[in-house]
Amino acid sequence: MANAVEGTAGRREWLGLGVLVLVVMLLAIDGTVLSLAVPSLTEDLNPTADQILWIGDIYGFVLAGLLITMGNVADRIGRKRLLLIGTAAFGAASLLAAFAPDAGTLIAARALLGVAGSTLMPSTLSIIRAMFTRPKQRTLAIAWWSVGATAGAALGPLVGGALLEHFWWGSVFLINLPVMAVAFVAGWFILPESKGETGAPVDVLSALLSIVTIVPLVFAIKHFVSDGVDGLGIAALVIGLVAGWFLIRRQLRLTVPLIDVTLFRIPAFSGAFFANVLSIFGFFGLLFFFSQYLQMVRGYGTLKAGLAELPGTLSSMIVVALIGVLVARLGAGRSIGLGLGLAAAGLVVMGATAEGTGYWGLGIGLVIVGFGVGIAMTLSTDAIVSAVPTERAGAASAVSETGFELGGALGIALLGSWNLAFYRSALDLPAGVSAADRDAAHESLAAALHHAESGDVVSAAQDAFTTAMQSTAVLAAVILFAAAVIAWRMIPSPTGSAAR
Repeated sequence: MANAVEGTAGRREWLGLGVLVLVVMLLAIDGTVLSLAVPSLTEDLNPTADQILWIGDIYGFVLAGLLITMGNVADRIGRKRLLLIGTAAFGAASLLAAFAPDAGTLIAARALLGVAGSTLMPSTLSIIRAMFTRPKQRTLAIAWWSVGATAGAALGPLVGGALLEHFWWGSVFLINLPVMAVAFVAGWFILPESKGETGAPVDVLSALLSIVTIVPLVFAIKHFVSDGVDGLGIAALVIGLVAGWFLIRRQLRLTVPLIDVTLFRIPAFSGAFFANVLSIFGFFGLLFFFSQYLQMVRGYGTLKAGLAELPGTLSSMIVVALIGVLVARLGAGRSIGLGLGLAAAGLVVMGATAEGTGYWGLGIGLVIVGFGVGIAMTLSTDAIVSAVPTERAGAASAVSETGFELGGALGIALLGSWNLAFYRSALDLPAGVSAADRDAAHESLAAALHHAESGDVVSAAQDAFTTAMQSTAVLAAVILFAAAVIAWRMIPSPTGSAAR
């Protein structure tokens, strides 16, 4: 337990942090590890095209939809209790997924994983908020938490590739079991219990409205990427926006709201929230189109592509050593602005070196992006969870996590869509190309690689994709640079002892 007089975290708190980082890293890995297993599970389970989409998407939909509700539940029943329930449930759902006999069972198991994950993500952050009461120590703890989240997302394809080279597709779920077992046992003995002082129950209507807001919005974003703008996507978007409007109106009338929307009237809080969303927007969007570039243009295998993306993850870990110095010298707001600015610069470096044949330029760009995102994500998350009293830490953590999920979905959707649009505009096919090859190349680079018979068509498609990646990287950099300026100006930047 923390020292009651000084409020200084000791060895037990730092060991507890290790448990929480392990949990959040595994959750992030689980969000990206499955993509590589789709070909082998398709051969084994023979799912329909719609079932394949649901196998991939249901986890994220359920997770995002329940985060806010579960954050509030954690404040009521205890964050440690909900975390332990979630670890046991996540392990059981992982076992069901690994040995699913058919596609329907796998979809159900992935949905259960989303439910369990929604209990874990806000619990980890709110326990950190309760364990680390000194601002300097809390910022460092959240830096380690951020490393777990970003490292897990980047390591997912790498872990998946390594497992699938030796084992069947269910192995990507079985790795969850020993980790969750360790987290459950260690968490039981090490983590302190904490919960809010309010005895008010969670408002059921607000919980339903939050689900009907978030899930359709995330669905619409993903649908626009996979199928383009159509009636179904627009309907989902409208449903999400209308439900969100009713949700906000209801929160303003409740004594103990599910989401304290008045916090968004505070420039520091709203600035930190959007900085968090945009830092994840840039990082996840980058991984999405950069992974395709490495495999389909550079010809890297899955494992080699995962290794090529590691510099970004490793550089985000350096933030842990430097975050205290940055905050003391610059303050939180200017440090977040610096982080977003560095991420923008890294994207420009990657875009500028994409046409070359070497890797060093891309690697340096990744290092800069990872370092910048690490700074921005750590300090914006810290600002969000520190803006509320400890008893509302679960609810604030859920807001931060929802921003994380929305930022990732938007990054993949918008940057993926822009990348496709730039690709098609840059596509310059040689004369005399057959209609089938032309259609395949216009569809996407992946379609050209799989279906085009002419090597010249494939080469032209690869050149167009490289140009598209450069344009997308620059556009994303402009957005992050604008966000950097806003963060620098909006978020307070106390320095020295005032920053601690």
